[in-house]
Amino acid sequence: MRRAVVDLAAARVVWRAPAETVAAVQSALGSGWEVATVDALVSSDGDGAAGSVEAQRAAAGAEVYIGWGVPPGVARAAAGTLKWAHTAGAGAGGSITREFRATGAVLTNSRGVYAEPIADWVLAAIGFCLQGFHALVAAQRAARWDKDAFTAADTRVRELRDTRVGIVGLGGIGKAVARRCAGLGMTVRAVRRRPSRRRPRGVHWVGGPSDLPYLARCSDVLVITVPRTRDTEGSIGESVLGELPRHAYVINVGRGAILDEEVLLRQLDEGRLAGCVLDVFAREPLPDDHPFWRHPRVLVSPHVSGVSTRFWERETGLIVDNIDRYLGGRRLKNVVDLETGY
Repeated sequence: MRRAVVDLAAARVVWRAPAETVAAVQSALGSGWEVATVDALVSSDGDGAAGSVEAQRAAAGAEVYIGWGVPPGVARAAAGTLKWAHTAGAGAGGSITREFRATGAVLTNSRGVYAEPIADWVLAAIGFCLQGFHALVAAQRAARWDKDAFTAADTRVRELRDTRVGIVGLGGIGKAVARRCAGLGMTVRAVRRRPSRRRPRGVHWVGGPSDLPYLARCSDVLVITVPRTRDTEGSIGESVLGELPRHAYVINVGRGAILDEEVLLRQLDEGRLAGCVLDVFAREPLPDDHPFWRHPRVLVSPHVSGVSTRFWERETGLIVDNIDRYLGGRRLKNVVDLETGY
């Protein structure tokens, strides 16, 4: 009998697979399959989980593995039999280990599943910035009725339709952000790895990675949505942030390592940038003594932009669709390029 492992008992309840998802997996695979469900709690944070002893035992002889990342121990246990692994995370870099490569298995991820809630979050963050809510939060903490910050001649409050948004990455998340921004009258530009591909509707201009400084110059709000890879790590540094217009904003929902936090902090302190909203950080959880916590121009979000009550509806649909494709010998959705990391 063929064997599949479902290792989705996340410690954070919102990311823990409901019984309906496990039942849908069993139903899609059919009677010729044994589905081993791992009950040990696993971390859903990051791109690759640490894994449990129970998961490693369950993975022995498995052909299919579905989890939060692919732990090296699981890959080792399934070596010789594993054909397909799926991670419920949007990223996959942490799963592409030496142990996983040795299996020769196909890896798929859940990019696109998170696009709608994250795009909603980004739109809310843009509104937060443009309406000057950083100043409101700071004034409230100080019990200060601060109308002057909003009614002065140099007020930073601006309307959405007068705003230029630059998006770093046009994957599922970037496209969903672009649709929302363009629909509200914002001018949208973006960069992506393959700029020659057809430009999404509503996007004014698309360039390649080398055009990041130009994108920054043309952006009142810079939104980072790309995954962490060898090419993107540290890509938003001095050469990009230094090109942003004075009093621009930065929003990051990609990965913390993509953004040079020291450069960002320095420009905030110098008053070059008006503020930022960050959902991801180079180190998570953010250390207690990090200056971001107390900075009046920073809104800290604990990596929750993808949270949605509809996550498992979309994720289950993706998994079941890919099971049908796998059993039918068709190309799977969201296949990860093990060289690029996404």
